[in-house]
Parts: sequence; structure tokens; C-alpha cells
Amino acid sequence: MNLASAIEGKEYIIRDIRTDDEELDAFLFSLGCYSGEPITVISHRNSGCVVSIKDGRYNIDNQLASAILI
Repeated sequence: MNLASAIEGKEYIIRDIRTDDEELDAFLFSLGCYSGEPITVISHRNSGCVVSIKDGRYNIDNQLASAILI
């Protein structure tokens, strides 16, 4: 299951991030988005979703949400 199909308001644990872009992996890691970290989908939007990671909220697009496995 990935973030694009996650239920709003429920906390999940990130199992894996599947991207071919090392720069994107490094960016996500700097946000605290890596395997074993809890993540919560706050809301779904047409272009993506709003997520809560640690103490921050971020808007991510659908392509990235599909790459984050929970």
C-alpha cells in the first residue's frame, strides 16, 4: 500500500521509498521521511496530499505519494 491510497488521519509506518532519484531520496530523508518513521496523511488533494512527518506538514504530489510505501 502507498500514501496515495492511505486513509486520512491514520498514522502509518513508512516501509520503503521507491524512487530512482538519489537527490529526491536525500530531500525526503532531510524531512524525516525514511523507513521506520511514522507518517500521517492529513488530507488528500487533486494534485497530491498533505502529510505530517515528525512535527512538520508537507504537501506532496501524487507521484511521490505513490513512491512512499506504508
